[in-house]
Amino acid sequence: MDVSATATRIAVIGVGNDYRHDDGVGWAVVGRLAQRGEHRPLPRGTTLTCTDGDPTRLIGAWEGARLAVVVDAAHVHPARPGHVHRLRLDGDLPQTRPGETSSHGFALGDAVQLARALGRLPGELLVYAVEAADTSLGTGLSPQVADAVAPLVRQIEEDLVRHAAATR
Repeated sequence: MDVSATATRIAVIGVGNDYRHDDGVGWAVVGRLAQRGEHRPLPRGTTLTCTDGDPTRLIGAWEGARLAVVVDAAHVHPARPGHVHRLRLDGDLPQTRPGETSSHGFALGDAVQLARALGRLPGELLVYAVEAADTSLGTGLSPQVADAVAPLVRQIEEDLVRHAAATR
């Protein structure tokens, strides 16, 4: 891979499962970004990926990126479905609080710690965690989570444009 391409690469990663209701929010956001890209292209060097959250696939998706944006559903108790948490992960990760976890049963922090040990962290890691209402089997987002998708897509677009401008 060309070193200059690696240096400007932006990875947007939707984590989830489209067949577990709100767990599909990461995939929905990536899908919307892909649709937007057809009419107004995303910054050059941006890749869009959907994954189930397996740590090795997640690390592979962000490897070599200057910026990685991860979108995932989160369980928080008490929940505020559709509420979005924006976390910039650098240095030491905050500990997962009791009652909070990814909807996949593993903490994103585990993948980050593994990537750090392997020397495969992106230059900058930005995580959007969307509080889920329903991750049972089935398709379609809950109304609260569905309502969070469009504003989240706009926020990520702004993040990508700001990052691309800063790296020129």
